[in-house]
Amino acid sequence: MNRTTALISAATLVAAPLSTLLVATPASADTTKRGACGQGSYELQVDREDREDGGGFEVSADLDRLAPGSRWTVVVKHDGARVGKVTRTADREGEIDVDVHRPDTRGRDTFRFKAVSAGGARCAATITVG
Repeated sequence: MNRTTALISAATLVAAPLSTLLVATPASADTTKRGACGQGSYELQVDREDREDGGGFEVSADLDRLAPGSRWTVVVKHDGARVGKVTRTADREGEIDVDVHRPDTRGRDTFRFKAVSAGGARCAATITVG
């Protein structure tokens, strides 16, 4: 193999994985925010769903490491309108999970969640996608 062929082959080997990474990276990557929530933590995740699956967004608000048996009210808003409100008791592992599906609206979509415990602890987060 001559030097030119070797250089072309080496460049192809380096470029091929890079192009695969660029193509394989989903345009619908999840957006996540995490933080403290009382003595526990929260994770707000917005996942853009494929159009083949109906499109829109799957919004998940997960609370973890809460006091088992503690009561929390969780509110989810989409573009300022309340789209979910639940009051739940943390399970034995100290977890509460709230999921809502939302349609994609024109322009940017803003999702906000707020959680408040019966004892007064609170947390909130906002994610804007678009």
